Amino acid sequence: MKLIILLMINSFIAFSLFPSTLKAEILAMLNYESKAEQTIRREGIAIIDVDPQSENFGNILMDIPLPHNLVNHHIFYNNDQSKAYVTALGLSVLHVIDMTRFPYRMKAVKIPECKVLEDAIFTADNKTWYLTCMGSQNIIVGDASTDKPVRSISLPKPYPHGITIHEDIDRIIVTSTDPPDGIGQPGETVTVIQASSGEVLSSHKVSNKPSPSGEAPVEVVFIPHSSPPMAYIDNIYGGTLWIAIWESARKEFRFVQVFDFASIGSSVPLNISFDEKGHLLYVTTGIPGHLNIFDISHDPRRPKLLKSIPTAAGAHHVAISRDKRYAFVQNNLLNLPEMSDGSISVIDMVKGKTIASIDTLKNQGLNPNCIVLLPEWSTGHRH
Repeated sequence: MKLIILLMINSFIAFSLFPSTLKAEILAMLNYESKAEQTIRREGIAIIDVDPQSENFGNILMDIPLPHNLVNHHIFYNNDQSKAYVTALGLSVLHVIDMTRFPYRMKAVKIPECKVLEDAIFTADNKTWYLTCMGSQNIIVGDASTDKPVRSISLPKPYPHGITIHEDIDRIIVTSTDPPDGIGQPGETVTVIQASSGEVLSSHKVSNKPSPSGEAPVEVVFIPHSSPPMAYIDNIYGGTLWIAIWESARKEFRFVQVFDFASIGSSVPLNISFDEKGHLLYVTTGIPGHLNIFDISHDPRRPKLLKSIPTAAGAHHVAISRDKRYAFVQNNLLNLPEMSDGSISVIDMVKGKTIASIDTLKNQGLNPNCIVLLPEWSTGHRH
């Protein structure tokens, strides 16, 4: 009898472990829209298995429709990844997805004071979010428990896009980038704001060229665990990477250019992200399409390029698997010519090369606008 019970226990253990070796999967969430040449407009959010070892590799496992005129843009997780926020360029609506319930529940939050919703950040306690409004030159501050807007911060410079916060020094930095309608002079500055009060403190040019340089700084992200606090800024049209260095005695930032992507034959730097320790920096470049990996462990002011991995035209957002084995690059920027391949490049980070292309959306005449891994597989890093 004891032998039978022992065999049953061993069989149960084997059964519970065996499927996990068969059912490899890494699930990603991608918001998408129709390619520019399509006559019928379609938008939505797709859950796709992006694990090249999975039998479902490249398959859409779930498809959530969105309004056809939303022009959905970015996806941001809050800090505990309990919610996902989808910004939009066409309607003044922020979609919020409850990631703790399945099937996922999504609500639409109207934000009439915000035109062209771009980037979102969250305070460490997950109680407040900040949203840049590229078409109305302001930042909306929201209550993250109700997801209702509570106040607006007017900005001195137009076309706010990238935004980052460092609560230890009570500072927010926001970029002034390209006009959303393509009409007007692209920006060249970043603006520093006191986080606790919303007071605008200063604006700083991040270009070495005569004004108006039109370099269009797009993203700004504080480097994890850096001392002193530092943040990277990249310029779309300038093709350069800058750093903001906090000077505690002056309570101000100093701004310095640290890399020129023209030196490696790339342009249109877009996404900035890091590993959890803040030792590696990842920057995508849209033309011709690369994931650029830098070592910043010794001195972030002197990033050392380790590798530029070819992807596809319009390399934009990147998601890295929790085991660090794979990186997934979404290749599309605003449906623009020569920067809207529509694929997802799968990069083997051990081999340092692209090993596969997921063309599922591309083959349906769709372009992915952003990629994040579902919380179970995500490192939680900011894209």
